[in-house]
Amino acid sequence: MSHNTEYHQLLSRSNNLTTALSQTATEEDAVIVIRATIPANSAVTITDSANKAITIVQSVEGLGKIGDRTNADDPFVIRDFKGIEALSITMPIIWPTGEVVTLEITQLLTDVEQNLRVLKFVLIGVTAFAMILIVLSSMTLGKIVTQPIEKLIQTMTSNRQSGKFEKINENVDGKDELAQMERTYNEMMEELEQNYNKQEQFVSNASHELKTPLTVIESYASLLIRRGLENREVVDEALAAILSETGRMKEMITQMLDLAKSNEAQAFEFVDTNVNQLVEDVVKPLRQAYGRDIQIEADEQYYVETDGKYVKQLLFILLDNARKYSDGEIVASINDQSNGVEVTVKDYGKGIPKEDIPHLFDRFYRVDSDRSRKTGGTGLGLSIAKEIADGLGANLSIESVVGMGTCIRVFIPNKREDSQ
Repeated sequence: MSHNTEYHQLLSRSNNLTTALSQTATEEDAVIVIRATIPANSAVTITDSANKAITIVQSVEGLGKIGDRTNADDPFVIRDFKGIEALSITMPIIWPTGEVVTLEITQLLTDVEQNLRVLKFVLIGVTAFAMILIVLSSMTLGKIVTQPIEKLIQTMTSNRQSGKFEKINENVDGKDELAQMERTYNEMMEELEQNYNKQEQFVSNASHELKTPLTVIESYASLLIRRGLENREVVDEALAAILSETGRMKEMITQMLDLAKSNEAQAFEFVDTNVNQLVEDVVKPLRQAYGRDIQIEADEQYYVETDGKYVKQLLFILLDNARKYSDGEIVASINDQSNGVEVTVKDYGKGIPKEDIPHLFDRFYRVDSDRSRKTGGTGLGLSIAKEIADGLGANLSIESVVGMGTCIRVFIPNKREDSQ
C-alpha cells in the first residue's frame, strides 16, 4: 500500500515535469527545470535510445545511477540503495533537441521506511499489550473455572477421609454450569447422608429387634434345661413365651424381606377385583387367630381394577396395626366414591399424637420411642403399606385423635391410569 501510494505521487510529479520540459527550447533550460522541480531524496536521469545518460540530476549522490528498466507489466521498480528502498518509474519524453528520450525518476522511500518501522513497533507493542491482557484474563478465567472444581475435589477428598457429608456453600445460587454442578453435588451429598442415616437406623433397629426375642428364647430355653422336667407350669410358660417370640421374629423378618423387595420394581397385575371379598379374606383369619371383634360394614358389592394380592397385603398390615394398638372393636368399612372405592379401618385405641402422623410412613418410625414389648411392632408395616399403595395407584391417609382412636383410609381408584 505504501509503495502504491508513493508510485502515484511520483507519477504525478513525472507528469508535471514532462509538461514543464515540453515547454523548454534548449537542453540548458530543460536541466534548469529539472533542478527546480526535483524533490528531496530524488534523482532524475535522462537517457537516449542507446541507454546513454544525457543528464543526471540528483539530490543524493549515486541515486541517479542508471538502473534496470521496468517490465511492461510493472508500473514501477523497487531497488535497494544503501539499505533503503528506492522506487523508480520511467516514461518516454521529447527532449528539446527533438529526440525521443527516456525519463527515469527515482525516489528514496525514507519516510515510508520510517513509517513502517514505527508501525512495526506499534504493532509489536499492541500485540505485546494484547498478549498480556489475554494471559491475565486467561489466568483469571482459568482460576474462576478451576477454583470451584478444586474446591469440589477438596470437599470430596475431605468427605472420603473423614466419612462426613460436607456440602459446598459457595455460588450455589448461580445459573451457570459450575453452580449447577455444585447444586447437584450438594443434592447428592444430602441424599447420601440421608441414605447413610437410614442404613445406620436400619441396622440399629433391626439388630435391636432381633436381639430381644433371641434373648427371651435363650432365657426360657435355659430355664427349661434347669427346671423343665420338674415343673409343668414352667414348661407351659416357657413354651408359650418361646412360641410367641418365634412368631414375632417370623413376622418381623417377613416384613423386612417385603420392605427390601419393595425397593425393586414390583409387577402388578390389574384385574377386576371384588373389594368386599378381599376385606373378608383378611378379616376372617385375624378374627380366628387373635379372637378380636372386627366388623365389616358395606352396603353392596364393590369392584375395582387392581391387584388383589397386594391389596390383601396392604389391608392385613392396616388391620394388624389396629389390632396391636387397640383393645376394643375394629371396624372395616367399604364406601363407594365417585371414581373409586374407599376402605376405612377404624380402631378405638389410644390414638396417635398429631406431630407423629407425618412420620408414620417412615421406615422403622415408632410413636413409642421405648418400643413397648406389648405391641411387638417393628415400625416397618406402614412404610410397606405406603409403598404398596403408591404402586397400586391408591391413596393412603391417616386421621387420629389421642384418646379416641385412629382411622386409616385407603382410596382405590376404579382403574389405574398407567395400568397398561
